[in-house]
Amino acid sequence: MNRDFALCLVLLFLSIALAETPNDPNPLFLIRKHFQYGYIDNTGKVVINPIYDVAKNFSEGRARVESKRKWGYIDKTGKVIIEMKYDDVGDFSEGLAKIKIDGKYGFIDKTGKIIINPQFNRAKSFSEGLAWVETNGEYGCINKTGKSAFKSKFSEVDSFSEGLASVKIGEKWGYIDKTGKIVIDSQFDWAGFFSEGRAWINIGGWISGKYGYINKAGKIVVSPQYDNAGYFSEGLVNVEIGGISGFIDTAGNIVIKPQFDWVEGFSEGLAKVKVNSKWGFIDKTGKIVITAQFDEAESFILGLAQVKIGDKYGYIDKTGKYVWEPTK
Repeated sequence: MNRDFALCLVLLFLSIALAETPNDPNPLFLIRKHFQYGYIDNTGKVVINPIYDVAKNFSEGRARVESKRKWGYIDKTGKVIIEMKYDDVGDFSEGLAKIKIDGKYGFIDKTGKIIINPQFNRAKSFSEGLAWVETNGEYGCINKTGKSAFKSKFSEVDSFSEGLASVKIGEKWGYIDKTGKIVIDSQFDWAGFFSEGRAWINIGGWISGKYGYINKAGKIVVSPQYDNAGYFSEGLVNVEIGGISGFIDTAGNIVIKPQFDWVEGFSEGLAKVKVNSKWGFIDKTGKIVITAQFDEAESFILGLAQVKIGDKYGYIDKTGKYVWEPTK
């Protein structure tokens, strides 16, 4: 799957149902009611009333919210922990979040203290101890003190995952390690990040090219043959061929034959699938366990999945029962 298209899927509607990490004992989920945003727990009880014009999911105990075009953060009681004064902010990752002041990005900690002064034109969140930042058209990596880990002249970059990051070198994509050393030569027309020891690669370009998978040694383990491909999750990955989608395993064996209009990766044993313009969910045998009936749906996280009916958003549990009835 090309990176632009993957981004569109991520932003397809309201947000992912995730309120915290999968191990969070008290997750909160973003809701919208009367065009205002608030949060519920996993039983559907309102914990933070819908009072915000814009709000995002919780990450590491903080959620970013907007008021009068300025961003700040609240905690799980709804208390404003970090004043709404930033032009832009990101989710907390590894204890830090990017913030934007006067056109420049820096990083704060969870108390709101500026740890890395705003000085970058662009910045990505921290991943595996490093964050990509851009100054004067060039990307480099910094550590959590703001010190440069290495500089580069890569025109496009992706976050580190499983110790490697895909980067564009000239007209081709390859992979570097956390010292900036090229460990998989630039030879692909597009390349994704590693998950479960595999990364998708594209040969031929994102419009008409084909997708396959490599291992961390750079060896092709699934030959480029698919029109689109996702990221491995729970041992399987979604692939598309001839306009229909199914799932393969890490060796490239077909586990669920292509038969759906579209699918996305497994999460908590279920995967969302599109059938006749509606979304439902299947198990790992390919059996539909929640009938395709939603206009949009997100993956299950922490026992709930966000769904859309018309212009209303709600949450269902794994039986398909509403925990939060769809609201505007």
